[in-house]
Amino acid sequence: MNARKRLQFGVAVAALMLAGAAGAAPVKVGMITTLSGGGAGLGIDTRDGFMLALKQAGDAASEVELLVEDDQQKPDIAVQIADKMIQSDQVDLLTGIVWSNLAMAVVPAATAQGKFYLSTNAAPSALAGAGCDPKYFAVSYQNDNMHEAAGAYAKKAGIGKVFIMAPNYPAGQDSLTGFKRFYDGEITNEVYTQVGQTDYAAEIAQIRNSGADAVFFFLPGGMGIAFMKQYAESGVDIPLIGPAFSFSQDILPAAGDAALGVMNGANWSKDLDNPANATFVEGFETEYGRLPSLYAAQGYDTANLLLSAMSKADITDADAFRAALAEADFDSVRGKFSFGPNQHPIQDFYIREVVKEGDVLTNKIVEPVLTDHADAYAADCKM
Repeated sequence: MNARKRLQFGVAVAALMLAGAAGAAPVKVGMITTLSGGGAGLGIDTRDGFMLALKQAGDAASEVELLVEDDQQKPDIAVQIADKMIQSDQVDLLTGIVWSNLAMAVVPAATAQGKFYLSTNAAPSALAGAGCDPKYFAVSYQNDNMHEAAGAYAKKAGIGKVFIMAPNYPAGQDSLTGFKRFYDGEITNEVYTQVGQTDYAAEIAQIRNSGADAVFFFLPGGMGIAFMKQYAESGVDIPLIGPAFSFSQDILPAAGDAALGVMNGANWSKDLDNPANATFVEGFETEYGRLPSLYAAQGYDTANLLLSAMSKADITDADAFRAALAEADFDSVRGKFSFGPNQHPIQDFYIREVVKEGDVLTNKIVEPVLTDHADAYAADCKM
């Protein structure tokens, strides 16, 4: 995001700050997210969901000052932005990173410098177990979770043989680990692709010849769009299964009808029946003119978690603020929500199906598949 765009966004946030709060020091939040390139839709939805929560909060958001910058999906850029935000902008808290390799480059250094980090998305296993930190909260999930839900579905559905594929970076590795943790059938092939890859001809040829009954793949953002289009054109008719990321609302319009009927594991869906979700979905459509994605939902929840903690404790009192965050005293769009001992969510997971509502591709919940589900690494976290 160039300086001019950053200033314009800052003015939009400043409009939320009321004169009555002039005497209070604002909480400075640095959002580092992906706003350009193939993963831009994920970061834009993260930002927009977070912003919507601040707008809806009115007076309660008057002490939040939000700075947003584009990491370009590059770890070195993310590190540079984080250093500037911490040292020059003197932010109190960081958030917003979509990609796990960027999170691994930024989060440990940020928490070591005494800054809180609230994850709207990326939650690698290395930060959930032995690498956990009192100032790090994953508001989204732990990386394995969506894939565990897909694996549990594949097991329940009696799918005998599965071809599995993901990009070769921390979230991709966690994804296949998670799927295999809950799936007990045969893995015909385990394939790691390049991050940012756009040509999947070789992998589709492997799928064609694999003898698999289904394909489980995790390819977020532009990677998933490219794969889905090429898979549809290939004529291979082996059913697809994925996590919500691969069939998120930001991807479906580009993926097209090839995604219809695909089952995917998720912790959220726009049709979850609770008041907070209804308010969020309606508000997002009204504000932005499009349906929200998982990334938007998690950005929205993260902002509301922050606001709930701010209502109970001053961020300068780190112990009190951490305790306020850990209470998770906010109405989540996911319904039930609490933190486990490693400050990762305990929540329900569902199987969704890609459907068409009128001319719009979207997801609907089929069934719950994991209830009150925690991650597999909490026991390794010593805090």
